[in-house]
Amino acid sequence: MLYHLYDFQHALLAPLRLTAEALQQTFSNPFLPVSYTRLGRTIAAGSEVLERATRRYGKPEFGLTATRIGNERVPVHLAVADSTPFCDLLHFRREGTHADPKVLLVAPMSGHYATLLRGTVKGLLPDHDVYITDWANAAMVPRAFGRFDLDDYIDTVLRFLERLGPDLHVVAVCQPSPAVLAAVALLAEADPRTAPRSMTLMGGPVDTRVNPTKLNRHAATRPLEWFDRNVIATVPMGYPGFMRRVYPGFLQLSGFMSLNLDRHVGSVMRHYHHLVRGDGDNAAQHRAFYDEYLAVMDLTAEFFLQTLKTVFQDHALPEGTMASRGRKVEPRAISTTALMTIEGEIGRAHV
Repeated sequence: MLYHLYDFQHALLAPLRLTAEALQQTFSNPFLPVSYTRLGRTIAAGSEVLERATRRYGKPEFGLTATRIGNERVPVHLAVADSTPFCDLLHFRREGTHADPKVLLVAPMSGHYATLLRGTVKGLLPDHDVYITDWANAAMVPRAFGRFDLDDYIDTVLRFLERLGPDLHVVAVCQPSPAVLAAVALLAEADPRTAPRSMTLMGGPVDTRVNPTKLNRHAATRPLEWFDRNVIATVPMGYPGFMRRVYPGFLQLSGFMSLNLDRHVGSVMRHYHHLVRGDGDNAAQHRAFYDEYLAVMDLTAEFFLQTLKTVFQDHALPEGTMASRGRKVEPRAISTTALMTIEGEIGRAHV
């Protein structure tokens, strides 16, 4: 019912959104004299803010078509190196021959798309052969492809690690840190020669008992059944994943924004004033940030609930009880992989 209400609200607001879009385009038309007046800019600014507030944001593009190696501009082509129903392994293939280290960025599957790491990819491209996990929106995956839980996530990471080989550096950004650590430990236990050369865990929930956030405490103080009842929804008709149980992206976004609601409201108001003043640079920066931030995807219910229990409630990894498909995760088996962990908090990072 929750998902149906969301879709109904979006449909109900469609006429208002289309009207706002028409007004914005009309009063920002350079051939219309009133667009150069404060009244015209005010109407256009208010219309844009309204249109953006009621829009449904699609999956962004990486948009990385070139990089600079030394003094040379090198074209970059995005290719799918491997694919599963729930994830594509994307390769940013640079033209020419470059004997640079291979890096696998394991992006979070926690609501936002992998494009949130666009800046990281851009920074790595001049000196690295970059791959990234592009997780699918669960609402767009037909139920015929089956379930996808934390064990499947670990299996997917294992598949990509094996495909790329041991001459690899893997970087887990935030949420995937426990799963990547588990995958590397399982590889190392089977054969240390197959493990990657290095593993970097950035701001990940390896042990959520240490310096817990509001979200950590919220997850630990409620039974799993509470989350199943209150945040899990069924994908309605009109989506390829019809009848799949998911943790909806729009619900996650509401949680994200409620943590810093004053900051987001203030940002929207500043955007409005930038538009009225004709400050195009600041307005463009606002659009770029929120086009990314407001684009969210659904997670499968089983992945969300199993992750919640394993990582945030049972603390299975630091307690030494984590297992995947009957295989116990033994971090001590990692003997040939260099490890770097970065503890993150708002505005800071501790190495």
